Amino acid sequence: MSNHDSVRPVEWSDDTLWLLDQRLLPAEEKRLAVRDVAAAADAIRSMVVRGAPAIGIAAAYGVALAVRELHARAGAGWRDALDAPLAALTEARPTAVNLSWAVARMRRRLLASDVAQPFAVALEEARRIHAEDVRDNRRMGTLGASLLTGTDSVLTHCNAGSLATGGYGTALGVVRACAEAGRLLNVYADETRPWLQGARLTAWELQRDGIPVTLICDAAAASLMQRRRIQAVLVGADRIARNGDVANKIGTYGLAIAARHHRVPFIVVAPTSTIDPAVACGADIPLEERPLDELVALAGHDLAPAGTAAWNPVFDVTPAALVSALVTERGVCRAPDRAGVDALLGRDVAAVT
Repeated sequence: MSNHDSVRPVEWSDDTLWLLDQRLLPAEEKRLAVRDVAAAADAIRSMVVRGAPAIGIAAAYGVALAVRELHARAGAGWRDALDAPLAALTEARPTAVNLSWAVARMRRRLLASDVAQPFAVALEEARRIHAEDVRDNRRMGTLGASLLTGTDSVLTHCNAGSLATGGYGTALGVVRACAEAGRLLNVYADETRPWLQGARLTAWELQRDGIPVTLICDAAAASLMQRRRIQAVLVGADRIARNGDVANKIGTYGLAIAARHHRVPFIVVAPTSTIDPAVACGADIPLEERPLDELVALAGHDLAPAGTAAWNPVFDVTPAALVSALVTERGVCRAPDRAGVDALLGRDVAAVT
């Protein structure tokens, strides 16, 4: 890790999965011990860990925990009971495809051949998924930084940094790559209601790593562009359709519209595991909605009168036509469309065609 890369939200040590509890940041930095698959699914569902790559990694370790439990209980018959815990992990949150991708990869590895020590095999594969994510984030950081020549300030939404990944980050990985090259960008961070991931998480990890950050309320983003205070918008993604449509944190679509109007590049940074070739377009992506109390209250304090109706979608879909570039570990796709996405996926797309 470098001076600008000190945060790791997911760790495995002492035969335990440790998750930095992101619900408590920035007030308290506490790691939660997860020792069984039910606790792993609950941690994903309750947002102890969040961010598409990070929940995929947590789920991979969750599969390892499930295998450990099942093998200890059922011996050679552990495979017969595998479906239920894997389904519980997959269903913990519906939008981020990295979750189901990681669980499916773990299943393939475990069922590919006879496994005498299934827990050891599962743990090895989970660790591989974790290490690959950090490696890929660094690659995306380098590629994304090459698009920001002459850029002084960028805007980001939600948290697409170390806290949302195995480490280093996707959108914020680009910022870190610039910092490591001696070019500190100023990051404007949308607060990102209602969970305030920009205020609580992005500001926390950038301050921790010595990267300049300025917080704005979500409604100020268009005005920031109008005043020419930024030269690019950097966001992550939770699922990308085959035509290049992007599902990401609610509010991303509005940013993309404002960016297009003000001729500001809108750049999506995500690994190819976030691309779902089985989904033709954004209209087919399942978009999670969460409880209304997340919107009408904050930290136990009411923000609206009792009985106020509310709508709390967690994600929206940005059409590919509004995306200037999609940065992945396999390369950069400018103005992404189906042909460009298929070129990034290469042989991986053959399985669904």
